[in-house]
Amino acid sequence: MKNVILVTAFLIFANCTSFAQKKSTKKMKYKVVKTDDEWKIKLTPAQFNVLRKSGTERPFTSELYKNFKTGIYVCAACGTPLYVSKNKFDSECGWPSFDQAIDGALEFDVDYKIGYARTELKCKNCGSHLGHSFDDGPKETTGKRHCINGIALKFIPAKKDQ
Repeated sequence: MKNVILVTAFLIFANCTSFAQKKSTKKMKYKVVKTDDEWKIKLTPAQFNVLRKSGTERPFTSELYKNFKTGIYVCAACGTPLYVSKNKFDSECGWPSFDQAIDGALEFDVDYKIGYARTELKCKNCGSHLGHSFDDGPKETTGKRHCINGIALKFIPAKKDQ
C-alpha cells in the first residue's frame, strides 16, 4: 500500500511538472530581432525581466495603472502601437487592463508556467511578453481583460493632452 501511494504521488508530481514546463511549439518570425545582450542595453533590468524573460511586475506599482489620459500605449521594447486609451478600463487587478488591442498588434500564445494554460499576449513585432488575456472583462464590450505589465508599455499622450 505504501508503494502504491509513493508511485501515485510521483506520477502526479511528474505530470504537473511536465505541464508547467510545456512551451508553445510555434515559431514566429519577428521584424525586430535582437540578442539578449542587445536587449539588455536597450531595456532596464526590470523591463528585460518582464519583456524578454516573461516576468511579472508587482501589482499596483506601474505609473500607467491609473493613467486614463487620451493617447496610445506602445511596446516599451520596440515602440509598436498596441493599445488605444479608449479601450483601457479599471479592472482593479493591479495592472493596466484593456478590453482589446489594436488590430494585428498582438501575438497570442499559450503559457503553462503556473501549471495550467493561460493566453499569453506578446508584441507581434518583437515577441516581447506583455501579459495575459482573461475572459472577465467588460461584458458590454468584448468580455476580455488584457492584463498588461505597465513596465512593458510606454504611453504617448494625444496632442491635446500635452
